[in-house]
Amino acid sequence: MNQKSTPLFDSLKSHVKKTPVSFHVPGHKSGNLFLEKGLEFYKDILSIDVTELSGLDDLHQPEEAILKAELLLSNHYGSKKSFFLVNGTTVGNLAMILSVCSVNDTVIVSRNCHKSIMNGLMLTGAKPVFVGPNFDTDLQIATYVSEQTFKEAINQYPKAKAIIITNPNYYGQTFDLTNIISYAHEKGIPVLVDEAHGAHFGIGEPFPKSAIASGADIVVQSAHKTLPAMTMGSYLHFQSDLVSLEQVKMYLKTMQSSSPSYPIMASLDLARAYIATFKKEKVVKLVDTIEKWKDELSTIPQINIVNSKDPNITQDPLKVIMQTKTSLSGYELQSLLEEEGIYTELADPLNVLCILPLEVKQLHTISETIKDVLSHLPVIQDKKSFPFHQITSDFPYSYWELKPKKTKWVTIEEGIEKLSAETIIPYPPGIPLLLYGERITHEHIRQMKRLKEMGAKFQGSNIIDKLNIIE
Repeated sequence: MNQKSTPLFDSLKSHVKKTPVSFHVPGHKSGNLFLEKGLEFYKDILSIDVTELSGLDDLHQPEEAILKAELLLSNHYGSKKSFFLVNGTTVGNLAMILSVCSVNDTVIVSRNCHKSIMNGLMLTGAKPVFVGPNFDTDLQIATYVSEQTFKEAINQYPKAKAIIITNPNYYGQTFDLTNIISYAHEKGIPVLVDEAHGAHFGIGEPFPKSAIASGADIVVQSAHKTLPAMTMGSYLHFQSDLVSLEQVKMYLKTMQSSSPSYPIMASLDLARAYIATFKKEKVVKLVDTIEKWKDELSTIPQINIVNSKDPNITQDPLKVIMQTKTSLSGYELQSLLEEEGIYTELADPLNVLCILPLEVKQLHTISETIKDVLSHLPVIQDKKSFPFHQITSDFPYSYWELKPKKTKWVTIEEGIEKLSAETIIPYPPGIPLLLYGERITHEHIRQMKRLKEMGAKFQGSNIIDKLNIIE
């Protein structure tokens, strides 16, 4: 089948051309019933917001257009089987974990993983063994868990049911997983990869290669993050001899909506066709344009454009990291840019992250705006630092063992060395700073207070004077 084909989108388009009369859900009846003030924005998309009608297939039992679209997806990425996800990468992460792990199973997990990984582990009742990532002193961020660290964990826990890796990190830094995956497979351990930010990987150097090419058993990607797909549109790729495909299918059917969004699914079909036909000359032009923009930004005295000096890291060119050289924190720099209509992906105490599209234009105008808005700020030569808490998580219980335990609120001082009864997450990037079931340290408290003072947003406790602990 031609990679330019878009079988699901074409089926929807053919359906709309029939000008059908809707006596089926959803209630807006192909956009004929909708609040007037919203119709201007919704009217076109509502025409393809339908349900499982004849000729439009069924996500949970695909036999026609969706099946063809998923086959094209699998062929492009080189997996044994690929799936459309309409509940985001979150549902893919949950399904892959539930397919492998159960109560009290030991699981080796990258500590700088997304909260959805934690949620999946809690649903299974597994006991996580978290392995800490390296820390980049130039960027002041956690990067990747080293090959040696993973091997030591595998040797220490040879009966682990799975290894769960987040790669790339939110900032687009990737680490070649080939050796880790090969070593785990030698021990009979499957490797599950949250590759949310890597749906565009594999289009050619200098872009990183996907974990699929490195042999991971299951890889989940957020198509909507870097491909032209709608929010909540993701892919799950399966290529394992160690995990049951039927289990994966069962959990996807269980956890995905029984009324999947056809606009989201069609956008996944279109996004796959887009990236599958992304030619080498477009890659060269894209990277050249981005590098020229970074050169322009580098002339602005108030910021640095930073990349890791670690030779083991491959940086995704779509992720551009601006580091403040003023008295402003990264959060304050982000707010200043937003006042000019420039909305970035995230900020941390030192950096602001921009995620660029696969086709870029008008970057020069943006760099001039940034230059103007920062021009009045004095430059601080001494590099700021934000002391990093090297994560050595202490989890005395599995999540199953924690389930019946009671909790209570205590003062911060009383909470030190106790087990946390909640997860505290700076968001974005959604990587928990303190985990449910993790032993609370002075360093946890210090970092949470510092982040809050600098303007970080949290999911979880407000961290004012109380902590929720496990008795």
